[in-house]
Amino acid sequence: MKIFECVSFILVRDGEILIEKRKLTKKGDPGMMAIPGGHCEKSESIEQALLRELDEELGIKPINYHYVCTLFHPSEEFQKIHYFAILQWSGEIQNNEAESLSWCSLDEIELIDISADRVAACEYRRVFERNSLNDNTP
Repeated sequence: MKIFECVSFILVRDGEILIEKRKLTKKGDPGMMAIPGGHCEKSESIEQALLRELDEELGIKPINYHYVCTLFHPSEEFQKIHYFAILQWSGEIQNNEAESLSWCSLDEIELIDISADRVAACEYRRVFERNSLNDNTP
C-alpha cells in the first residue's frame, strides 16, 4: 500500500484553531471539517512542504512553527500526516482552496470530522498548553 506524506497546520489564535470545510469536489474527505494541509511533493522535505502549503492554501508565512505529532489517516488514499502548530504568522489569511474557513475553540474539537485531526488537536493541547507555548518557546 502506498503511503502519501502530508502536512497539516494547526493555526492557533486566542484559544482557537483554524479549520476548513473541504470542497465537495475534493477527492479526499469531501465536505468534511478538517485542519488545513496538503501533500508533500516528491523532492521536498516536510518543512518545505509546510511552507509551500501554507502559502498556497492560506497565503501566509509562519514566523515560528512547532512539530506536534505524526498520525496516519486512511482516506481515499493512506496518508501519513505531520502536524505543526503555527502560533505566529505574517500576512492575512486567505481562503485559496477550501469551501470555507472558521475558527474552532479547542474546547469544541468534536466539530472536526477527521479523527486524526481531532487527535492532533488534543495532542497540541496536551503538550503545548501544558508547556505554555503562548510565550512562543518550545
